[in-house]
Amino acid sequence: AASAQFQLAVPVAVVFAAGSVPRDLPRPLPFSDVQETEISVNSLRSSAVSRCQAVYRSATAREEAALDAAAAREADAALRLLQDTSLGSLTVYVVPETSSLLPQGISVYVGKHRSALVRAGGGLAALHARLQQLTQLMSFTSGSIAAALSDRVPDSQLGRDARRHLKSSLGYEITFSLLNPDPKSHAVDWDIEDAVNRYVQPILDKLSLVANFSVDSQILYYAVLGVTPRFDKETSSFLLSAHSLPHVINPVEARLGSSAASLYPVLNFLLYVPERSHSPLYIQDKDGTPVSTNAFHSPRWGGIMVYNVEAPASPQASLPLHVDVDMVRVMEVFLAQLRLLFGLSREELPPEFLLESPGNEGLADWELDRLLWAHTVENIATVSTTLTSLAQLLDKIGNIVIKDDVASEVYQAVASAQSAMAELATGHLHSAFQASKKAVTSSERAFFDPSLLHLLYFPDDQKFAIYIPLFLPMAVPILLSLAKIVREARQRKKEPTKMD
Repeated sequence: AASAQFQLAVPVAVVFAAGSVPRDLPRPLPFSDVQETEISVNSLRSSAVSRCQAVYRSATAREEAALDAAAAREADAALRLLQDTSLGSLTVYVVPETSSLLPQGISVYVGKHRSALVRAGGGLAALHARLQQLTQLMSFTSGSIAAALSDRVPDSQLGRDARRHLKSSLGYEITFSLLNPDPKSHAVDWDIEDAVNRYVQPILDKLSLVANFSVDSQILYYAVLGVTPRFDKETSSFLLSAHSLPHVINPVEARLGSSAASLYPVLNFLLYVPERSHSPLYIQDKDGTPVSTNAFHSPRWGGIMVYNVEAPASPQASLPLHVDVDMVRVMEVFLAQLRLLFGLSREELPPEFLLESPGNEGLADWELDRLLWAHTVENIATVSTTLTSLAQLLDKIGNIVIKDDVASEVYQAVASAQSAMAELATGHLHSAFQASKKAVTSSERAFFDPSLLHLLYFPDDQKFAIYIPLFLPMAVPILLSLAKIVREARQRKKEPTKMD
């Protein structure tokens, strides 16, 4: 169907440590509660409801022991072994108001797995408000769902970041490029293989559930940015202003050559070492202040970082200068841009919130869930749009023959999309995402089936335009012969009547 009613159920376990149970609980522990919230999508074709399925219970002895840890980080690691680790589920541990587990002034701690620690106080209403904040942070917001349905929602109703995120895909290609426009002055070396294995691969391993990734790298010589930087006398440096940045990408992209042959979206990360005549080169933001990272990113495309080379101490230094790139500094920037492109940037939070750093993995478990919620909804919406488009096209072509394997792919896509919707409604995120991926694969196989393609792109008026010139020369003598036969037949009929 063209319209979709999404029911997104988030299973939440609320665990009370000793001395943290609110006095105004409606009934004795344990008990269950469901809170429904309408998600405003502003679309006639889609609507969504968020259902927080909370189970309230007391902490077990082992959980109490874990909560006796000296620091929240240690408690988070110990509690991971005791909680539900299935994708999309959350566990909220309520600790006493006087607990020293949380730092001073912090009332909510979000770990790097699928749990949070909340300081008690304020009764059940305050706890409900905290739960809503946590589910929006760790699962999805109306904004992230609206962005996932962006093809169905008018641009004016989407947030500023909605178009920044990459669209859901079965695979992505990541290309790291080193641009050296002045190899006569700079001999640049970068250990990209070691940097990818050390910094990028852990994130990609975590994201392997979302999609397949391939990584490659290249060095491009004499590749210039296409925008001449402005010289600033005060600082004796060259500047690239924010309004000139969009013009930087096109000339460089012509040299990259990776996206032309790719089936999947390509993410480009470019390290640019400015030529000696334009060094040092700094990027300015809209206010005219230098950008601390000396880098910028382009939504759904990738990012560029400018890497300045220190001028030699003596002017007589032999050229080319040997440059070893500091890959730690470079990868910090590229990983931050990668997170932005996948919509994993940290949102502004109240001061009483503390978020644990994901560490070497580069991605917290709940951030992965956040990505899966959005991608599952987007996949189902994509399937709906693809099959609707296919049905409309087939309606326009009257003489089309649909093969059995195409029909079975359509049935498979519909069944998988319905299964994904049902799994979302019961809070089974992993199986919902897998079903949505299967639905996308089947719908695209049906839409791009070779037996349909030549009919979709070869309408009747083109057939007449091609075949009439071929048949007309043969048709003229045939038509003349037919006319002659008809005349002779008429004469034969008339002759017997004259003899009488």
